[in-house]
Amino acid sequence: MSRRSGILEFAVLGLLREAPMHGYELRKRLNTSLGVFRAFSYGTLYPCLKTLVANGWLIEEPGSAPEDALAASLAGRRAKIVYRLTAEGKEHFEELLSHTGPDAWEDEHFAARFAFFGQTEREVRMRVLEGRRSRLEERLEKMRASLARTRERLDDYTLELQRHGMESVEREVRWLNELIESERAGRDQRQSSPESSAQQDNTSSETGGLPRHRGAESSGGTPSGRSTPPDPSDDTAK
Repeated sequence: MSRRSGILEFAVLGLLREAPMHGYELRKRLNTSLGVFRAFSYGTLYPCLKTLVANGWLIEEPGSAPEDALAASLAGRRAKIVYRLTAEGKEHFEELLSHTGPDAWEDEHFAARFAFFGQTEREVRMRVLEGRRSRLEERLEKMRASLARTRERLDDYTLELQRHGMESVEREVRWLNELIESERAGRDQRQSSPESSAQQDNTSSETGGLPRHRGAESSGGTPSGRSTPPDPSDDTAK
């Protein structure tokens, strides 16, 4: 399984954990909620769904009311199929959520992982955020070294493009620093107030550990109050 198809399977399982959906709804959510999947087509999505069904992680159910199914049959159309997460699928998704290795730090996979931070344990979120920051700091160091070596050979436009790429990475590092500090503050608060730990854990699950102002900004833009990470495509010097 390729890395890109693995990310798609992860996102499909995560969306279906929220509610059963048919293929069109899934594609729409992948496009609007998880911008990293805008380039995916039905030709990519449906083989993924079939694989997940074959693995026992999803089941297919008829999605239309009886009269709608009859109308679709008379019109020569197939009734829509609804995909539902199975108990095994939920267990598999929760296992995927716990992964914190290098793949979780890469551009596309990190964006998908971040979209489901509200369903992720705080300690796992911390490891993913810190890993992503470390990866970007390494990238930034290489970009600065490359720019220092080639500055004299670059024309003004290429030089400006290189600077833009660096600024994009620097902006994401600052964003990650804010998120990491917010996660740490929430953890420290929970440790200092054991009697309120259950209540704070519930709050953490709902907000994903976001700073208050960031959560408020994102609540109107994405489902479930999700915040959207900086677009990795802004980094022009990967």
